[in-house]
Amino acid sequence: MYVCSCFGITEKQVREHAESGACTPRQIAGACKAGTDCGSCVRKIQALLGRGACPRREALDPVVLTAAATTAAAAAAAAVPEPTAAEAA
Repeated sequence: MYVCSCFGITEKQVREHAESGACTPRQIAGACKAGTDCGSCVRKIQALLGRGACPRREALDPVVLTAAATTAAAAAAAAVPEPTAAEAA
């Protein structure tokens, strides 16, 4: 069944994009343009995605997320200035 008449996007295609990690109508639009012309299909896309229909980001690639968190923590620690001699005393 067609979800987006403007671009000829089917329910199956939306589900495939969701399985690939597109968890929001905006991400679906980025993947296949569905919802970017007249917008009448956005609610259909939302209904197809449903609540919890998309895998959690951690489940997709936990190594990348762990590395990103470690890098962010290191950057935050580096942004903290060292105490001056007067403050250390």
